[in-house]
Amino acid sequence: MKRFCTLAFVLGLILMVFGLTYLFPILASLIYDDGMIQHFLDGMLMNIGAGALLAGITMHWRGELRNRDGYLLVAFFWGLMASAATLPLMWGIPNLSFTDAFFETMSGFTTTGATVLVGLDQLAPSLNLWRHELNWIGGLGIIVLAVAVLPLLGVGGMQLYKAEIAGPVKDSKITPRITETARLLWLVYAGITLLCILCLKLAGMGWFDAICHAFATLALGGFSTHDASVGYFDSVAIELVLTVFMLISAINFATHYTVLFRRSFKPYLADPETIPMLGIIAASILVCAGYLNYFEVYEDYFVGLRHVTFNLVSIATDCGFVSVDYDQWPPFVPWWMLYLSCVTACTGSTGGGIKLFRALLLWKQAGREMFTILHPRAIHPLRIGNTPVANKIIFAVLAFIFLYFISVVAMTFTLIFAGMDPISALSAIIACINNAGPGLHQVGPATNYGSLSDFQTWTCSLTMLLGRLEVFTLILLLTPAFWKN
Repeated sequence: MKRFCTLAFVLGLILMVFGLTYLFPILASLIYDDGMIQHFLDGMLMNIGAGALLAGITMHWRGELRNRDGYLLVAFFWGLMASAATLPLMWGIPNLSFTDAFFETMSGFTTTGATVLVGLDQLAPSLNLWRHELNWIGGLGIIVLAVAVLPLLGVGGMQLYKAEIAGPVKDSKITPRITETARLLWLVYAGITLLCILCLKLAGMGWFDAICHAFATLALGGFSTHDASVGYFDSVAIELVLTVFMLISAINFATHYTVLFRRSFKPYLADPETIPMLGIIAASILVCAGYLNYFEVYEDYFVGLRHVTFNLVSIATDCGFVSVDYDQWPPFVPWWMLYLSCVTACTGSTGGGIKLFRALLLWKQAGREMFTILHPRAIHPLRIGNTPVANKIIFAVLAFIFLYFISVVAMTFTLIFAGMDPISALSAIIACINNAGPGLHQVGPATNYGSLSDFQTWTCSLTMLLGRLEVFTLILLLTPAFWKN
């Protein structure tokens, strides 16, 4: 009982702090006079009040959290914050159900970018800003979560930090203290966000659109203020700016910090993920643009190259912006883009999926196994860069990959069981578990997730959370061993 009271006390404090995030849309509502200020004021007061009540009731039992309590705290935290964030949406959008509102806020927090809403162009500015703020908080949150909690799992993304595998990560001067590390990463994240806002403004966006799309870009969240997403602007300059910052956001933020700290670009070259990621994306763009040109999808090769570049980078980095309906392209290209969403984002970035580091590690492990078959007595340690990787790391990654694909299969069959066609179901689950946003067909770039039934919507919401918490965090709670003393 004391254990849960301690968790409740921490959650109460978090809820109180979360209430302060309503100040930003309150300011926007005042500026644009959109009539939503009372909704956000009520929401802020309810969050702060409920948090204070919860913390006050359980204050007597507060204490130190055990390692396994961190998993419960993370799961409850994401669910509670997504639920609390639904209030302004349900009050401000007529006939919006809690199911759809929860999907929207969960999509925002997990930086998935999938939406059930239509009429975004006419949506109150403060509500649109709220959606994008959730994106930005979620992008920052996953970095802080990774630093503070995932090392406990032994298999999460930041477990690679703990093991000091990646060269520039090892020498990145990120302090051993969690709070200091989180502060430094936050400063880098906020600074790049501000730079993105300024660049988007110079590229032709208004200030409001620039702020919202910068929030979504740095978080790789993919929310937009327009139903047509980035296609609304039809601007090469804007697409170029967003493409550059999506690539920046898909790189390890600890590497960004090292570059800024040393005032040198060499850490990017030393990072075992950055160059392979950029190489995979560049090669994919050239192949896919050539493929579309071969099938004469566009009359001009460079028009096809433009659309492939933006949309492939967006999906591959798990952002989710779209500029055209790529569901109408030959199937190879959109399916390749979805595949890239599984593996392209780097460890320590705001992207989702398996992460490139794990993919590279398994690729090297496969090569080591073949070498061992030919030379059974040889000692062939696995290395990433110049650093050897312990076998326990490899086993942890293998377990993660297995559970990842089992989750994709289980959730896909769940959607098919619920009546969705197989292509829509598989693409929706891949997009949700990778936090990439749009899928194909029923949930493609020209549509959204609004046509799903309540059961299908909750399935996708759970899948988004499962992917954002790197699978193990939630699945661990389902094991009997977790609940035993």
